[in-house]
Amino acid sequence: MENVTKDRGMYEIIQSVTCAAPTLGNQYLFVLTAINILLAITAALGNILVFFALRRISSLQSASRILLRSLIISDFCVGVCVQPLYAIQLLSMAQQRLQLCYALVSINEIVGTTLSGVSLCTLTAISLDRLLALCMGLSYKHVITLRRTRRMIIILWFFNILFSNLRRFWRYVLISNVMSSLIYCTLSISALSYLTIYLKLRKHREQVQRSVHQRQPNEQGRAFNISKYRKTVYTALCVQLALVVCYFPYGIVVALAHTRGYNSSYNFTVRLTISLVLLNSSLNPILYCWRINGVKQVLLAFLTLFTNIKV
Repeated sequence: MENVTKDRGMYEIIQSVTCAAPTLGNQYLFVLTAINILLAITAALGNILVFFALRRISSLQSASRILLRSLIISDFCVGVCVQPLYAIQLLSMAQQRLQLCYALVSINEIVGTTLSGVSLCTLTAISLDRLLALCMGLSYKHVITLRRTRRMIIILWFFNILFSNLRRFWRYVLISNVMSSLIYCTLSISALSYLTIYLKLRKHREQVQRSVHQRQPNEQGRAFNISKYRKTVYTALCVQLALVVCYFPYGIVVALAHTRGYNSSYNFTVRLTISLVLLNSSLNPILYCWRINGVKQVLLAFLTLFTNIKV
């Protein structure tokens, strides 16, 4: 009971510090509000277009498509829910409407943590999926089935929702420490997966180079499949690196705040780095268009059709 009361007291301190009057004036809050409204539109529109574009692509495996859809849905929810609420939260800070600000901080804490956790876990699952596809070969489709992938995605969403609510309403410090450990674990798993993939692909390339003069007729098809596989790995790695780059500054600021204590001097950097975190949901659709040819072609066809209709 004492620990629960202590956690609630700490969360109230975080709320009061977060909603404190800005020491640098309100101008930057208005700028961040405008930026987040713009990013909310791009995240929502970009991810919904990519979501429907994926339905027309037959080149993606079923498991990979489901994992990618989970990531797109979490980014879409950021655009339609988290970013608009965060923009209102920034305005409530500027106007010092504290009760509204406290409520929005609490809502964004739960929803934002859930969606960030889903994105991170899904990217880790994608890295493992790509590793299993390489290691298992032809048996991959029989083991990594559509039903199993869907169950795993449901479990990921459920546990992230559960942990986010436990963190807010039960033991804030304890669950925060558990979640921090899980973040390190998922990032380590992803890094190890991509390192293993790199080593296996390099070994395969060396084997191909040594036996190029003895290549069998079906080796061309295998080489093509490896090339196609390598492209999907690079796409997943680009999305993973984009998430790390966008989240890393926020992680550093929060770690410093936990170490040195929360105070209003962190507010500017926290608000700025949160906007950088939310930017990730707008960057991902751009990466999909850049790296996945099918998505690019479908979106270009849609834009052409839309332009013709307007004309």
